[in-house]
Amino acid sequence: MKVLVIGSGGREHALAWRLSLSASVSELFAAPGNAGTAAIARNLPIAATDLPGIVSAAGEHHIDLVVVGPEVSLSLGLVDQLRQAGIAAFGPCRNAARLESSKAFAHDIMRSCGIPAADARVFTSFPEAREFVAGIKPPVVVKADGLAAGKGAVVAMSTREAESALEDMLVRRVFGEAGDRVVVEEYLEGREVSLLAFTDGTHVVPMVPACDYKRVRDNDVGPNTGGMGSYSPPAFFGADMVKRTVDEIITPVVRTMAANGWEYRGVLYAGLMVDGDRIRVLEFNARFGDPETQAILPRLEGDFGNILMACACGTLDTVPIGWKTGPSVAVVLASGGYPGNYAKGLPISGLDSVDRDVSVFHAGTTTGNDGRVVTDGGRVLAVVATADTMAEARERVYNNVIRISFPHMAFRTDIALREVA
Repeated sequence: MKVLVIGSGGREHALAWRLSLSASVSELFAAPGNAGTAAIARNLPIAATDLPGIVSAAGEHHIDLVVVGPEVSLSLGLVDQLRQAGIAAFGPCRNAARLESSKAFAHDIMRSCGIPAADARVFTSFPEAREFVAGIKPPVVVKADGLAAGKGAVVAMSTREAESALEDMLVRRVFGEAGDRVVVEEYLEGREVSLLAFTDGTHVVPMVPACDYKRVRDNDVGPNTGGMGSYSPPAFFGADMVKRTVDEIITPVVRTMAANGWEYRGVLYAGLMVDGDRIRVLEFNARFGDPETQAILPRLEGDFGNILMACACGTLDTVPIGWKTGPSVAVVLASGGYPGNYAKGLPISGLDSVDRDVSVFHAGTTTGNDGRVVTDGGRVLAVVATADTMAEARERVYNNVIRISFPHMAFRTDIALREVA
């Protein structure tokens, strides 16, 4: 079959890479793609937000399956338009994607399902929100209700910090329309983990769990980013907890969405806080996580194209899905200054010196006028290694990270360290 991957980040390169290994996939496209996808697929110069352009291109190239990577495309209703055009799509419809595009909506769904989560209040008025946080004991979590590229959540350790976050969102509008409403949540203690699951609207098949790192510097210091690295699996989240999460959280959500007429097909990502035996939901995403995907997909066994098509067609129970036992570690290489201001167009060297069985997924890259790969974003690359043990995977990935360079390159040195310390 012919498959089109929507998006231009590291997640999309990882999706395209895994699809390129699938016997079921005969031809692969990416829109708009990046320098990494260009090596394994045909890049189409169409923005992920250009819905008419994507639908038109899918028809022109006789695409059998469109795999939607970015959350913004889902929130705009790309899947709805593709299905109306008779084109199979991996991803939830616009109404179902509100699990990610509206945190207030997600809390409503969780309350209706009895799913454990942080206590939350929704505000549209800065004075009312400020009065509320002044009356509660910090820390407190302040979130923009809408999509903010993974940067719309602030863990405020003081009342003053919470008020500043509220002012940024509701008054200064640093996240635009995403901050029209804010959600003030209870701060949860514990260890974070991500569990993603394939679903066809009825059946649910979990992936292997992963942990990501949001802060820009070692020891979780600095501002939040889209993710500086990840690893899979975390030792503290075993098979019993995976089963509990599927039974008590993911499956009830999928069934509730279907009961409301919003059939959920694609991947449902549950960001969880684990405190002893207690599992609570921090957030839902309506797509593959980034950079968790880069750590998860190298462990997948099965035909990825068939799996995604089965999700789109409601036949997930008919395809085999397995996972390698060896762990994986993904380290993001970022531009200096990220998540603030950073330079673009910097030449990247050393890509051809990486071990053949170590993956390098491109995120913010493009090809310069001279044909060289150059930086084109905040998160530039993700280097991923698998091995028999987490310690070996860590050693392998960092041995390869240091072979790559570009001016002002930055990365964390502590990805998965807590698993081997």
